[in-house]
Amino acid sequence: MTFTNLTAEAITEFYITGFNETQNPKAVGCIILIIYLLILLGSSANIYIIARDKRLHTPMYFFICSLSVVDIIRSTSSSPAMILVLLADITAISYRSCITQMTVNHLAFAMEKFTLSLMAYDRLVAISNPLRYHSILTKTRIVLLTVALWVLGFAIIAVLTGIADRLPYCRTNLKYAFCDYAAMVRAACVNPDEYFIFTTVISFFILFGSFGFIFISYLKIIFTVLKIAPSEDRKKMYSTCLNHLIVVVSVFVPPFVSIILTRIGLVLTLTERNVLIIFSSLGPCLVNPFVYCFRTKEIRRQLFRIFMAVAPKQ
Repeated sequence: MTFTNLTAEAITEFYITGFNETQNPKAVGCIILIIYLLILLGSSANIYIIARDKRLHTPMYFFICSLSVVDIIRSTSSSPAMILVLLADITAISYRSCITQMTVNHLAFAMEKFTLSLMAYDRLVAISNPLRYHSILTKTRIVLLTVALWVLGFAIIAVLTGIADRLPYCRTNLKYAFCDYAAMVRAACVNPDEYFIFTTVISFFILFGSFGFIFISYLKIIFTVLKIAPSEDRKKMYSTCLNHLIVVVSVFVPPFVSIILTRIGLVLTLTERNVLIIFSSLGPCLVNPFVYCFRTKEIRRQLFRIFMAVAPKQ
């Protein structure tokens, strides 16, 4: 791939045109706004509850908190831009803002999968080695693992950013719902297929690497539970993993569906493609915090206490 950096002279801003064919854009914008506010509310509630209760300062809740941070970052990287387009009809976005939005969105995409992998490892250790759980997952190791994955995510996405930042752009219209790598490549004066090869490799590594690790972890969990646990304890162990499994399904199913649709040769319209992109970006961010808010007993109990404390007394 050869690069010529013509961006500074030729393109200073892009126009997001992915919603041009959307019927009732105001209604769609209101829906996205409500979803975004719910994501912020649910994720912030999880972070606040976990941070204020020292009894929840354990590896599992640290990872839940990390996932909430990632959900806030990912939803914020795309939702405000879409809301401005749909509700305020502001389609222009500066070149640097677009590059930044793309970088943050793809970084959050990667970190979401990496964080779920850490959570699967946490459940594996908790069930396979319960007596050594706290000696294996020490605070230092948790922090090191988390920092290492953030560094890996930054390194991977920095390559994408470098490629996008050096492309010769000759189109100002971005046909997608917000700035991402695919939209920017299609706005450049290049053959897009050549530049999608690298992203295919990266997506394969992030998606299938993370999913493979989670799948193997749960196979080991199942074998461990069937081997050593009585039937009553099995139900308790399965219930501790159910929340994580629900989140894993919500995160991995949309991109896998997209891959399957692409492989079978189904041609999506621009509207259908944007719906799939938006659902893949915001759907998991909405599901994740509320799964842990309402299905985790300790968080649910703390949430109820906070609600009772602020509720007006008769």
